[in-house]
Amino acid sequence: MSNSSKIFGHLAVFLAYTIFGFNIIVCKELSNSNLISPLGLFSFRAIGAMILFWITSIILWLKRTASSYNPSTETFKEAAKRNYEHVEKKDILKIFIASMLGLFLTQYTFLKGITLTTSLDCSIIIVTTPIFTMFVAAIVLKEPITIKKALGVAISFMGILALILYSAHADNGVAKTSPVGVVYLLSNCLCFALYLGTFRPLISKYSVVTFMKWMFLFSFIASIPLSFKEISSLDYSIIPKNYYMELAFLVICSTFIAYFLIPIGQKRLRPTVISLYTYVQPIIASGMSIYLKQDTIGWQKILAAVAVITGVILVNKSRAADNNISSR
Repeated sequence: MSNSSKIFGHLAVFLAYTIFGFNIIVCKELSNSNLISPLGLFSFRAIGAMILFWITSIILWLKRTASSYNPSTETFKEAAKRNYEHVEKKDILKIFIASMLGLFLTQYTFLKGITLTTSLDCSIIIVTTPIFTMFVAAIVLKEPITIKKALGVAISFMGILALILYSAHADNGVAKTSPVGVVYLLSNCLCFALYLGTFRPLISKYSVVTFMKWMFLFSFIASIPLSFKEISSLDYSIIPKNYYMELAFLVICSTFIAYFLIPIGQKRLRPTVISLYTYVQPIIASGMSIYLKQDTIGWQKILAAVAVITGVILVNKSRAADNNISSR
């Protein structure tokens, strides 16, 4: 794989996790408003993203058909059939499981857990994802846990932990963290780590849009029976305009765009490398606190940021070394 392709993968994942960083703030406000339950919020995400991915899929399909259609050799219907990307029957169940791990369970446990934890504790728990991912990748993909990789994850984790501890975050009405909230967020980390570490071969098999349209379709099917009563009986007239704007950000940016970008990175980068970008989320939260003058920057945070970057570099060097060894 070329260096430019890898760089593109890094940029895609970085942008996705930057959006996820803002998403922490937005989800906290949406969940704590108590207007819509966490499951209801996920259903809106699944419905919106499903519609957007299927529309995008149809547009791209028609575009491919129009550009390759030759009226002298085939009909437009034949060209359309030729350009349609089918999912093999044997992969349907795999995509369903991927949808449950990477979307349904991950997003539901996050939306539920964030209402039962302080911002500080939420940020600390979320950054355990790379640790889970490293072990999952070692078991499933036989990706070796090298000294450099383990050291890189440890240094990045300590750096982000220091950054969080030296940052001032508002608790948004949550006085203390509930043990149930911790379980929800740890489940979130484990589910997403299983998704990252298990389904890379499947993701590489199909285009991003095709894979994600089926992912969100299955998530939508799973969530609707559980949230239909709430969504159908909700009094939409009492919902303020700013809530709708935050909900739009949640659906378009945090779901459609971010989940479009993640598979791009998964095709080009190792799961352990992708999971390290989890650390971007609390960095964004700290940056927002500084921008809003709720926090200040000091040498501790600069040192913490250097630690995070050092850890990422070590993991990437470990991957390069693994590739060199395997190619000999």
